[in-house]
Amino acid sequence: MGCCESKDDDTTTTQLKDNHHHHRHHLTTNRPTQKQQKQQQQQHPSSSTTTEGVPPFTEFSFSDLKTATNSFNSDFIVSESGEKAPNLVYKGKLKTHKWIAVKKFTKQAWPDPKQFVEEALGVGKLRHKRLANLIGYCCDGDERLLVAEYMPNDTLAKHLFHWESQTIEWAMRLRVAYYIAEALDYCSTEGLPLYHDLNAYRVLFDEDGDPRLSCFGLMKNSRDGKSYSTNLAYTPPEYLKNGRVTPESVIYSFGTVLLDLLSGKHIPPSHALDMIRNKNIVLLMDSHLEGKFSTDEATVVMGLASQCLQYEPRERPKTNDLVATLAPMQTKLDVASYVMLGISKHEEVPSTPPRRLSPMGEACSRMDLTAIHQILVMAHYRDDEGTNELSFQEWTQQMRDMLDARKRGDYAFRDKDFKAAIDCYSQFIDVGTMVSPTVFARRSLCYLLCDQPDAALRDAMQAQCVYADWPTAFYMQSVALAKLDMHKDAADMLNEAALLEEKKQQGGK
Repeated sequence: MGCCESKDDDTTTTQLKDNHHHHRHHLTTNRPTQKQQKQQQQQHPSSSTTTEGVPPFTEFSFSDLKTATNSFNSDFIVSESGEKAPNLVYKGKLKTHKWIAVKKFTKQAWPDPKQFVEEALGVGKLRHKRLANLIGYCCDGDERLLVAEYMPNDTLAKHLFHWESQTIEWAMRLRVAYYIAEALDYCSTEGLPLYHDLNAYRVLFDEDGDPRLSCFGLMKNSRDGKSYSTNLAYTPPEYLKNGRVTPESVIYSFGTVLLDLLSGKHIPPSHALDMIRNKNIVLLMDSHLEGKFSTDEATVVMGLASQCLQYEPRERPKTNDLVATLAPMQTKLDVASYVMLGISKHEEVPSTPPRRLSPMGEACSRMDLTAIHQILVMAHYRDDEGTNELSFQEWTQQMRDMLDARKRGDYAFRDKDFKAAIDCYSQFIDVGTMVSPTVFARRSLCYLLCDQPDAALRDAMQAQCVYADWPTAFYMQSVALAKLDMHKDAADMLNEAALLEEKKQQGGK
């Protein structure tokens, strides 16, 4: 094997990543007008710096979201009640390979499109690390949909009431309470203190296992005009009187979540309050904790829950009081949430069902460069057919020299002299009279074998530009991306390549 020295390249890894996303098919969206964006920035100048990596609030077309959810396929439903929920929530995958949560309302939920858009814009201006942030909406004809960040690690209800391997440890329960209190306090500070139907199903866990509050509950008509979906035993007493949600009602609901965290069960507040008054801490606490909790901390949390569940709304604490009470009890600050939850770190968001891979796909998934080399040698130039149509006049001495350079590159490639192959293929490419996706794929592999993944990714992308639906171009990109530690993108590209290969085999190129 020829030994290659790394060359300086003006294209940085970051630029390549940006270019890579540019070349992949993007979702076409309509962003808010400059005037709307300016108004949002003036009203909330700090909101854009609260979180990193959250996309700007955007209007989506219905066709985009239909594509993302595979035509709202039932397999993509992530609502806790499944298809029985009045307003279904789907997971979806944009063409940018980002996973999203899409809430699809019934046609009766928001008859007034103007009201829906105004509500969505209001919630969409919020940006906080304790929220599953709203990133867009769709108001297309009778269709009303919300788009939020996707949280891949289930709900608090699932981890608390329906756990399989282990229950949530005490320190993590305190973290959940604290993070949700922070989310409510942020919303209140930003002028949106009302949260509809706060319960354990509204608390979601992100890829790091950190708890976040769903943004969907911040919308007024989030449940066909109903603010509470749970049994009347769990609703604030004032709501039973006048049917209105107030900031104090949200505090009451937070108290019921505290009871869930304490007991590991969804018990009516009246029953829990009787236990608290009788100071029967042991009876209230979750037996699955097996006594592994601080009695002093449990007493404080019970006291806070009792205050939140006061019959008179004015006697309940404010959101900043919740934060102040829970903050001192935070422990294990150096332990990641996913570790405390007993789950593996969610490196990859959900992928589409695995496909049967060809020998090329298998080699790329294993990053077996030797096997890839053998396959490219055997494939020769059969996939280049139709990419060039040369007239007789173009068969000049320059063409002969160029083809000779390619032939010398092929010999070097076959003999594993990858430095010489790069030089020869570069001569062929630089002339520019004839383009060959195979040459770009071969040079891409040469760069990989010479530890130059940036250049390898660039060549694999060029191969795709020449031959848009060529599986090999996507396979080579997946290997280069993996070498650049861009593993999510690498997995997506591998899956795309397999899909293209499957379509090709079925006769639809």
